[in-house]
Amino acid sequence: MLVHPQFDPIALQLGPVAIHWYGLTYLVAFGLFLWLATLRTRQPQYAQTGWTRRDVEDLLFFGVVGVVLGGRLGYSLFYKPDYYLSHPLEMLMVWKGGMSFHGGLLGVLAAMAFFAHRRGRRFFEVTDLIAPCVPLGLASGRIGNFINGELWGRAADPSLPWAMVFPQSGSDLPRHPSQLYQFGLEGVLLFVLLWVYARRPHAVGRVSGAFLVGYGVFRFIAEYFREPDSFLGLLALNMSMGQWLCVPMVLAGIVLWWRAGAVPAARMAR
Repeated sequence: MLVHPQFDPIALQLGPVAIHWYGLTYLVAFGLFLWLATLRTRQPQYAQTGWTRRDVEDLLFFGVVGVVLGGRLGYSLFYKPDYYLSHPLEMLMVWKGGMSFHGGLLGVLAAMAFFAHRRGRRFFEVTDLIAPCVPLGLASGRIGNFINGELWGRAADPSLPWAMVFPQSGSDLPRHPSQLYQFGLEGVLLFVLLWVYARRPHAVGRVSGAFLVGYGVFRFIAEYFREPDSFLGLLALNMSMGQWLCVPMVLAGIVLWWRAGAVPAARMAR
């Protein structure tokens, strides 16, 4: 049976400055976004409409602000509303941990809406550009989760070759390394599917819809192997909070994908 190696969370110590592995995975995610989004701006459908590297850098800035604020607020309101509504100032204490992907997504969408308004571009044009660039960043974050030994999986059959004991869980139960499942599904696999799909021109909004459906489905599957939050457990229909949050995401993606093909591009949201 495998045992999580319990990595030192600090990758490099430079005097009083400690560089954590998790911070490095964020830097990798940002670097991947810059590279991939720049490649996207060179594709004909974006190059012809004046997209530049400077636009990508601005998108990254707004996106980072959106994901941090949205991720923290989402975690506070989706997962621990009673506590954080009683201690609202702690919502701003990001160093205490606690981020929600679904909240981060809403934050990014708000940031992209602001960017689109400022630049006079259609909202779904912006989200179509960035959607295929996101999954590898998510994959990098899941590696950070694995290194930190957090967000471990549910108990697994001991005969499973890759079942792993996470001492951080406080038990010797073999578990699914669900961080790596999410790395593969909502990270690498989703990236490949979206990148291939988005290489050809599509109606504005369809790439964004495909991202919502793809991430929602893969995250829903991965949640069956991920240990639910101890303070929530499983909710109605034996589904986790993560799964329940994926349901409207998938439905919205289906509606967006269908509507994008049915509505003339000039009428899509700006």
